[in-house]
Amino acid sequence: MGFRVNEINTNYTQVLSDYLEQITYDQIPEDVIERAKMMALQTIGVSLAAKESPIAGHVLKFAETLNGGPGGKATSWIGGTKLSPSNAVLVNGTIADALDWEDCSWTGHPSASIIPVAWAIAQAEGKSGKDFLTAVVGGFEVYQRIAMAVQPPADWDVFKGWGLTSWQIFGATAPACKLLGLSSEQINQAFGISAACTPITCVLAHSTMSSLYHYEHGIRSKDGVSAAELAKIGIDKAMDCFDDQYSFGFHLTEEQRPEWYTKDLGSKYLIMETLMKHWPANMWLQTPLEITNDLITKNNITAEDVEEVILDPPTFGRMALSENGYDSMMLAQFSIPFALAALICDPNPSAGWYSEDNLVNPRVLALAKKVHGSDAKPHGLMESFDMFRKGTYPMKSVTIRTKDGKVYQESMDCHLGHPANMMTREQFVDRFKVQVSHVMDSEQAEEWIHIICNIEKYHNITDVADRLFV
Repeated sequence: MGFRVNEINTNYTQVLSDYLEQITYDQIPEDVIERAKMMALQTIGVSLAAKESPIAGHVLKFAETLNGGPGGKATSWIGGTKLSPSNAVLVNGTIADALDWEDCSWTGHPSASIIPVAWAIAQAEGKSGKDFLTAVVGGFEVYQRIAMAVQPPADWDVFKGWGLTSWQIFGATAPACKLLGLSSEQINQAFGISAACTPITCVLAHSTMSSLYHYEHGIRSKDGVSAAELAKIGIDKAMDCFDDQYSFGFHLTEEQRPEWYTKDLGSKYLIMETLMKHWPANMWLQTPLEITNDLITKNNITAEDVEEVILDPPTFGRMALSENGYDSMMLAQFSIPFALAALICDPNPSAGWYSEDNLVNPRVLALAKKVHGSDAKPHGLMESFDMFRKGTYPMKSVTIRTKDGKVYQESMDCHLGHPANMMTREQFVDRFKVQVSHVMDSEQAEEWIHIICNIEKYHNITDVADRLFV
């Protein structure tokens, strides 16, 4: 309504807004609710595990500075400091991605915003566990479709940039809108505010392998909450951003796919197509790690036994070897040689894999030098993503040659945690125990497993949320 420069002929934004306003807990299938709970368990577990990473203390200090000191209705999962919801999610969204151990959807790591935001707003607003889960599911379905509408062309050079931390903002805006009780019109405006605050695709964090990448997930979470809060307070116009061809997608991709905004909305739950990482590393390291873990476990192989490790085919952009040590956590998280060496040296994954000492650990680096790709053509990143979106995954083989002349080899495509090989509740629970083993005792871990697995039974999660921190 009212003045508008560009003519619009669609209603994608309003359909998404109506969906988010109207979705209820009772409408959501049981298996989708279960997946939302397991996503929460995983995301919270890896966030707490990040307490031992250097980034945890830094982002808490950053958020407290922006907050003007402690004070607010939401809890930082590191240290338990009370902050405003927007600053709490700055911390919790950053640490959710810090170990690269959360989820991987078709378009990024939405759980690093969706779970911290839904938890913080539910805590601040005194919402129920059912409200929390509804916001998680609704938020995911909205986020995923917005992100799919602005994916780059199939032949895009990913090293020019891929905007996963750009559209990440909608992984925060959507659950915040739902839990703040915004009307459909206000949600429409919140999407418009978020579109205006969506950064252009920037490759800097990836080209320098900087921890900025992890902070971006927290910053986008903060921005998404702020957009919802502004829309609730009131703003004029700023409507229908996804229907104006120059208001959002034009700035993110050369090939907009607007049909994705509402594709199968309400009938197909894309949260069920999301990969949940079994290991703290980039998604394209998951299968090599899974195979390597199987081989060393079954055959009692130690770091000192290894003569050579061969990955076939190698993965483009993930074979970096830094012989003198890795100067950033992210560089190590994206390096197959480092990750496989870290696993063989310490089969119990934790933030310790990426500690400053381990990044230059002579034992790990010596083993990493023995890890290399075969002569086969490497799997490309965008081609691999295309396979993932079609429900499959690149087939990988790992061969370990030991110093006594023995050869061990296995192959795998869909690792544990892939949608086609999803973890059971028991496996999610076991992984949560591994994730938090360095930051809480077993009794506390069991308590939080029970709470999160039964979160729908809580009428007000504020009391339990006040206690969730390490």
